[in-house]
Amino acid sequence: MKTIKHIGLIGLIGLIGLISCSKKAPQYDAPFAKGADVGWLSEMEHDSMLFYNAAGEADDCISILKETGCNAIRLRVWVDHATGWSNLPDVLAMSHRVKDAGMRLMIDLHYSDFFADPQRQDIPHAWQALDLDELCLAVGAHTIDVLQTLKDAGIEPEWVQIGNETTNGMLWPIGALKTENGWRNYARLSNCGYEAAKQVFPNICCIIHVDNAFIPRVPWFKKFREVGGKWDMIGLSHYPFTQDTISPIDMNTLCAEDIRQLHDTFACPVMLTEIGIASWLPDEAEACIRDFRQKTDGMDGYVGVFYWEPQVYGGWRPAEYIPLGWGSYPMGAFAEGKPMQALKALFN
Repeated sequence: MKTIKHIGLIGLIGLIGLISCSKKAPQYDAPFAKGADVGWLSEMEHDSMLFYNAAGEADDCISILKETGCNAIRLRVWVDHATGWSNLPDVLAMSHRVKDAGMRLMIDLHYSDFFADPQRQDIPHAWQALDLDELCLAVGAHTIDVLQTLKDAGIEPEWVQIGNETTNGMLWPIGALKTENGWRNYARLSNCGYEAAKQVFPNICCIIHVDNAFIPRVPWFKKFREVGGKWDMIGLSHYPFTQDTISPIDMNTLCAEDIRQLHDTFACPVMLTEIGIASWLPDEAEACIRDFRQKTDGMDGYVGVFYWEPQVYGGWRPAEYIPLGWGSYPMGAFAEGKPMQALKALFN
């Protein structure tokens, strides 16, 4: 197993079994988050992609997002990604930029070497031989390593995701929900991340994030609570142009109802930690965003939204997509290096 710098701290965490949280979840009364996930930004800059401010001048993308109304940035962390992006050094450098811009920060821990989502939750290569108890240790140690590194650098994230789109569990097959004891295994693994985050930043807001906000998610979180799962905030993904049989407007309606039901049932804040719209349909995209805002602005318990990789434009794609034969991400919200109207409608 890879040596982790802060592993000594993990002895303070009960890793073998579910442990009741020693601290009450913090009361959430922060301003509404208008965020962007820009995990690809440093790679795009490395590839000489340029961004332009309202005056048409080449400028820093984070500054442009702030000028557009964005007040928070989300950064994913992979354990040991093959191309070297979205690892701890990259995220640390980006986090300094976020702090210098006076913006809020969310850390998204994937607990994988690649994208973790409902279709794949691969155990990192360095953790492949570990059993459940050892994976609990690794999750806690990795969480502490990332957050303590930020803390040592004078950076304090406001939120941390304990896994990414863990609708079907995490760290498969051990933490896959479809397996025997899958829910309990997943809860143990997730809770180790939760407890570790609280050790470094006692008041950090821990998010459990699932996909497809148009699907009612109350049953999922009830089950997670039944097996002892912990969270401070619920995170959802909302991509209203991805369903062939449901219109974007109807997707917005279903998402808004899901937010309402989750908040009413669990009395916790709910955030869209990912949203994306069809950049190839600029007028429809803007109309979709305005409709979504009309349905959700001021809603009790709805506390923020993060656009996923809005800065992508011009057919750019990350290095990891090339060997997979994947095309460019089609739901960026920039055109010719400038924010589209849909992004401005989301943030203003």
